[in-house]
Amino acid sequence: MQKRIAIVFSLLLLSAAGMAQIPTAGNVFLGYSYNRGSSGISDTGNLNGWEGSVEGKFLPFVGLVADFSAQYGKLGNPATGVNASTRVQSYLFGPRVSFSAGKFRPFAHVLIGAAHLHESSIFIDNSGTDFADAIGGGIDYHLIPRVAWRVQADALQTRFHGGRQDDARISTGLVVRF
Repeated sequence: MQKRIAIVFSLLLLSAAGMAQIPTAGNVFLGYSYNRGSSGISDTGNLNGWEGSVEGKFLPFVGLVADFSAQYGKLGNPATGVNASTRVQSYLFGPRVSFSAGKFRPFAHVLIGAAHLHESSIFIDNSGTDFADAIGGGIDYHLIPRVAWRVQADALQTRFHGGRQDDARISTGLVVRF
């Protein structure tokens, strides 16, 4: 009987410890995103789209982030004079550090993952997925309880077509804290 009680107690203790590992604080971001980027084949151009992220805090100043974005537009190649319809999607994950200072919450992050590129024109139909990373940060401004406005900038690096593309990605939008 004591053995059963010890087993039940141990299971309850382990399940409580497991629940303590689930983040109880964090935020969800969704907003507009601008990417000054290139594809490795086309010249640099302007891409517009969206960015969304989910952050779960596991320490007061440190959280884990899942960041997804997609930007669309036309990138031109000056050598051929052809503009290609371009879509760049990124799927990035990593740590973020932040702290509160009044109504402001500055943050910095290092994210790694993958990016997918699709280009099409009358001469090319090209797509590929490769490694990507983003180093950057931003600031949240507290508007009302649990809602803030975010401005964020990242150095987004992709590796399409065997080369390296260094893009600037700027995003802004609403943050909901939980």
